[in-house]
Amino acid sequence: MHGHGKNGKGMYPGLIDFNVNPYIVIWEVTRACQLKCVHCRADAQTTADPRELNHEEGLSLIDEIYEMNNPMLVFTGGDCMMREDLFELADYAVKKGMRVSMTPSATANVTKERMARAKEVGLSRWAFSLDGPTPEIHDHFRGTPGSFDLTIEKVKYLNELGMPLQLNTVISRYNYDHLEEMAELMKELKVVMWYIFLLVPTGRGQMDDCLTPAQHEKVFRWLYELSKTSPYDIKTTAAQHYRRVVFQQKAREKVVDKTEIRYEDTLTKDMASVIDGLKRAPKGVNDGNGFVFVSHTGDVMPSGLLPLVGGNVREQPLADIYRESQIFKDLRSPEKYKGKCGVCEFRYVCGGSRSRTYAVTGDYMGSEPFCVYIPEAMRKQTV
Repeated sequence: MHGHGKNGKGMYPGLIDFNVNPYIVIWEVTRACQLKCVHCRADAQTTADPRELNHEEGLSLIDEIYEMNNPMLVFTGGDCMMREDLFELADYAVKKGMRVSMTPSATANVTKERMARAKEVGLSRWAFSLDGPTPEIHDHFRGTPGSFDLTIEKVKYLNELGMPLQLNTVISRYNYDHLEEMAELMKELKVVMWYIFLLVPTGRGQMDDCLTPAQHEKVFRWLYELSKTSPYDIKTTAAQHYRRVVFQQKAREKVVDKTEIRYEDTLTKDMASVIDGLKRAPKGVNDGNGFVFVSHTGDVMPSGLLPLVGGNVREQPLADIYRESQIFKDLRSPEKYKGKCGVCEFRYVCGGSRSRTYAVTGDYMGSEPFCVYIPEAMRKQTV
């Protein structure tokens, strides 16, 4: 079924074969961070872990990532700014021709000098987190008073530098009632991308803080309407079922044909651009399927929110782990999903959040617990 070209583009030129290469690699360069966010996946600590990948290991990891058809590379943490050789690593990757961005925490570590240096090095984008339209909401969520004001101050400076800015927002019950204000704020702050995460109850993020399935659906419909007029792009993470909502809404508006969701189409067509009109990730990226996370100690996981280890880059090449590990292979087989996700006609485009499924059910191949949709196959049975 998978014709692998050398570049991992498979039988269909222009489409990456996610069985071979990822679309994006997230590297947690350190766990150290000064914030104490309520939802922290990393349970971040104030000092660096002595076992984290050293400079030489970091360079060879960048080489390995580049060899996998040069996917996007994101430096994250903890707070990546707490890693001393961060800019040397970024410079090395950019000089190879890689697209590199970073997601530092908005702390005093992010100085004007460092932002200017990031621009010089040639970072393609800078991402900060903003989880509420007011200091009260954001600072509570981030566990750090003054974090909101600091973030806004840093954002304004990035705007002055002309550096493309992405803002990340974790949607939870803390800010669910303030999304309209958030959308306005994104416009004011001139973001190029508003990156929406739906809370996954892992690390410090807990079940009680998650939205209900019905609220998820409401948020997705609202985001879809917003995306038609917003001056920025909207991208979702741990919200795979947003793709289903967009597809359904477009089918209602007769922009797409409902039959375009067949499995064959997902192999031969760039379904992501059919769905969101943007040439971003071809096909629906999901944990372990086009997406890979390398921890500060070199453990390779399907994503930072799905803490199952497929191998370690100190022992095995990244490409081998990504292509051959059973966890990763399972995650790239939506036909093996259980429950309603396994029979859903949207499984190749959506597939549900594997990390949320795992966090809630303990089974990464289970059914997305926060989805209200009843697949056609199940509705036919009940009639």
